[in-house]
Amino acid sequence: MKDGSSRRRARRIAIGAAVVLALAGMNGPALYRFGSDQYHDYKINRPEYKADNGKWDIVEFPEEYRQNTIHAALLRTGKILMVAGSGNNQDNFDAKKFDTRIWDPVKGTIKKIPTPADLFCTGHTQLSNGNLLIAGGTKRYEKLKGDVTKAGGLMIVHNENPDKPITLPAGTKFTGKENGKTFVSKDPVVVERAQKKFDPDTGKFEGNEPGLGRIYVEAQKSGKKYETGTQDNYRVQGLSGTDARNTYGIAQKLALDKKDFQGIRDAYEFDPVAEKYIKVDPMNEARWYPTLTTLSDGKVLSLSGLDEIGQLVPGKNEVYDPKTKDWTYTKGIRQFPTYPAISLMQNGKLFYSGANAGYGPDDVGRDPGIWDVETNKFTKLQGMSDPKLLETAGTVLLPPAQDEKYMVIGGGGVGESELSSKKTRIVDLLEDDPKFVDGPELEKGTRYPQFSILPDDSVLVSGGSEDYRGRGDSNILEARLYEKESNSFKKVADPLVGRNYHSGSLLLPDGSVMVFGSDSLYADKANTKPGKFEQRVEIYKPPYLFQGSRPTLSGGPKTIERGESATFQSKHASSIKSARLIRPSASTHVTDVDQKSIALDLEKTKDGVTVTVPKSRNLVGSGWYMLFVTDDQGTPSEAQWVKVP
Repeated sequence: MKDGSSRRRARRIAIGAAVVLALAGMNGPALYRFGSDQYHDYKINRPEYKADNGKWDIVEFPEEYRQNTIHAALLRTGKILMVAGSGNNQDNFDAKKFDTRIWDPVKGTIKKIPTPADLFCTGHTQLSNGNLLIAGGTKRYEKLKGDVTKAGGLMIVHNENPDKPITLPAGTKFTGKENGKTFVSKDPVVVERAQKKFDPDTGKFEGNEPGLGRIYVEAQKSGKKYETGTQDNYRVQGLSGTDARNTYGIAQKLALDKKDFQGIRDAYEFDPVAEKYIKVDPMNEARWYPTLTTLSDGKVLSLSGLDEIGQLVPGKNEVYDPKTKDWTYTKGIRQFPTYPAISLMQNGKLFYSGANAGYGPDDVGRDPGIWDVETNKFTKLQGMSDPKLLETAGTVLLPPAQDEKYMVIGGGGVGESELSSKKTRIVDLLEDDPKFVDGPELEKGTRYPQFSILPDDSVLVSGGSEDYRGRGDSNILEARLYEKESNSFKKVADPLVGRNYHSGSLLLPDGSVMVFGSDSLYADKANTKPGKFEQRVEIYKPPYLFQGSRPTLSGGPKTIERGESATFQSKHASSIKSARLIRPSASTHVTDVDQKSIALDLEKTKDGVTVTVPKSRNLVGSGWYMLFVTDDQGTPSEAQWVKVP
């Protein structure tokens, strides 16, 4: 038997449908005179259509507040941090014009925030104190092959002195022993002292393992004649004595090839109350396109990225301690492509889905698996379909998080490949021998899907493009809700704006979803007109926001310990069916490892509900969460912010 609120909801929808049908009956012939756009607008705004499909609305900020949003994070204040940095615009980079905005979607206000560095293609994650950790960014934009005038590349500097490190300043000259050509370093480099090598067969230390430093060098003059074609040893000018004997460089080809982006070491915490960046100790490695993942103890692991010379960081991962504000290397070396989708599991190990955002060799670090950071052991997982099409794929922890089932959505070939995948793949990590199995297929091969967990345990999957950066007018104006119980997609209202590279989505406290960004390479099917960055924001209101009254949630504590219970008031306690803690998102480049929805034990009281937070620290990390309750019709409350210490 339906309760009062359910009857009111059903009656309201029925009345709306009857009115629309009556109008259609009286004005039927007139509808045929509508243009297709007018009819489409009429159709998607009918009450019964919105109750079944939801609705998209476009938000256009005043011109002076528009930006190329590359990163977005929901703050514990309910506001949204929107970060562009230089916004994939070299003119902005050269002018040191770096942008950040804070948008309050409730009040409709937007505010400019001073931005201390080029936080374009940075990494970010939510900290336990409610701050957002941001690390890495852009030191130099890429140079395409035709734009490179001086031959250059990577120089590996060796130090065979076991007694001390050596520092080489920017401007150090390296001269090839065979080719006789001289190259100059662009930055200083510290080369650690050599380490004595231990021979396990003899049980003795024999010889030294040189300390290594990596530095970008380029020719003194422009021109093709200064290129080198093979490896050579290089003498370091300006050194004498033991330093000259112990220090040398080795470089492979130094040429006029394309030069990739370079990263920075800078790290900041963004304070959502003070609304400003706070500088913390820099990372040990410069990183561009890194992933930040929270560990069991609340520390943050920084992974991958391009370094200060445009090379993939050679597997030197490091951890940030929010208490001391400093970084330390992990014990082992493990390399991944940039923006690897890596998440904390309930057993304290890390799951890598194989999805990533691009840079890196096509045969290094691309297999999905389970990684034990303490031992550096990596166990590959089998069953992945389209395993060569995981670049620009999405990865989402299906709700509730306790089930530890992940879905990998779409993806494409390495680099600028035109290939894309229709596949979704699901893995149950609680199985004794977990393997990927195919989930429901997407209608089209999809790179750059946006994906957001909703409070009713469905997942919104929208947008993306069939080709690299939307080439060939291949943006996908479609959205689906994944329903876990039926393991199927339900088609919902189509988005109004195409989204591909540099796009993302966030669940908001009112249960709607913000979708931002998009950076098409071209603006036409023939790929002749340069694309333009999409500065409009869209808000998707799911069907549950058009199905009558919502359950209320109020009162209660702002802090709940793990394993403890808390009581909240609700005028609709009798109809409430479930409660979820949802971690706020921090999204960029099809990467959002923060996103998680945790089921809470629920008991109804006379005028409210009592919820209990699970005890596991790996499941419920310290920090701020949105608490939603959902009724028996699948309609969620607005969120209450609570902190788990």
